[in-house]
Amino acid sequence: MSAKNKMTSENSRAGDGSAVFDASKSPVIVIVGPTASGKTGLAIDVALELSKRGICECEIISADSRAIYKGMDIGTAKPTIEEMQGVPHWGIDLVEPNDRFTVVDFCNYAREKIAEIRKRGHLPIIAGGTGLYVDALIYNYQFNDVVKKTYSDRQEMSSDFVVFGIDWPRKELKERLLQRANKLFEQPIEEETLKMVEQYGWDSQAMKSDIYPICWDLMRGKIDRDEAVRLNALDDWHLAKRQLTWFRRNDKIIWIPLKNATNRIINFYFTR
Repeated sequence: MSAKNKMTSENSRAGDGSAVFDASKSPVIVIVGPTASGKTGLAIDVALELSKRGICECEIISADSRAIYKGMDIGTAKPTIEEMQGVPHWGIDLVEPNDRFTVVDFCNYAREKIAEIRKRGHLPIIAGGTGLYVDALIYNYQFNDVVKKTYSDRQEMSSDFVVFGIDWPRKELKERLLQRANKLFEQPIEEETLKMVEQYGWDSQAMKSDIYPICWDLMRGKIDRDEAVRLNALDDWHLAKRQLTWFRRNDKIIWIPLKNATNRIINFYFTR
C-alpha cells in the first residue's frame, strides 16, 4: 500500500482544517538534509503551523547521532528549550558520551517513540542528518545475519514515511556553515569543552570528532579564533558533502528549498 493510499479521503482534505485528520494512521514526516540546512527549525515550524491550523499536534524525533550525547549541547547545535517553542522533542540527551549507542538502538528507540506519539493522536516528525539512522528506519533494515544472507537491507522505502530534503545551493550552504561557526564561538563552547574533557577525557569516541578537538586546540593556544572558525566550517562542509551524497541515493526524497518549505510540506502532504 502506498503512502498516498494510507490516507483517507477525509485526511487528504485536512489541509484547510475542515476535516478530521487521523495522525495515528498517516505517514510520518521525515526532514533530512546536510548540516546547518535548517532541519530542526523547519520541523518546529511545520509542527507549529499544523497546530495553528487545528489539524494536529506534532512531536519531533531527532535523527542526529551527536545529539544523543548528554552535555554536548553547544557543540552539537541542539535546539534550546526556547527554540523548541513548546514542541516535544525526543532523541536528545539519551546517553553519556562514553556510552555505546548503535543504529539498532536508534531504530528501536524511534519505533517505540513513533508508536507512543501516534497513540497520543499526534503526528511524528523525524528530523536529522544522520543518513544511516534515517535509512535504517525508513527502509526497515533487518539486523540479523540470517536475513542479510537472503536479501539486502535496502529494499523499498516503507509507506509509513514521507521524506523531504532541504535543498541549498552549495555556495549559500557554505555561507551558512561559516555563519554558524562564528556564532558557535560566540557561545561558551570553551567552557563546555573543558567540562567534557574533565569528565570523559579523550578516550571517548564522541570527543574525537566535530568541534571539541578544534576548541581544545584553541584553548591551548595552538590556533587562534579565526583559525578555529575556519576549521569548524571546513569540517562541517566536508560532513555536508558526505550527507548530500548519502541522501541523493534515495530518489523518493522530495527536495525543496528552505524558503516557504513549511507550506510546501503541508500542501504536499495533504493534497497527494
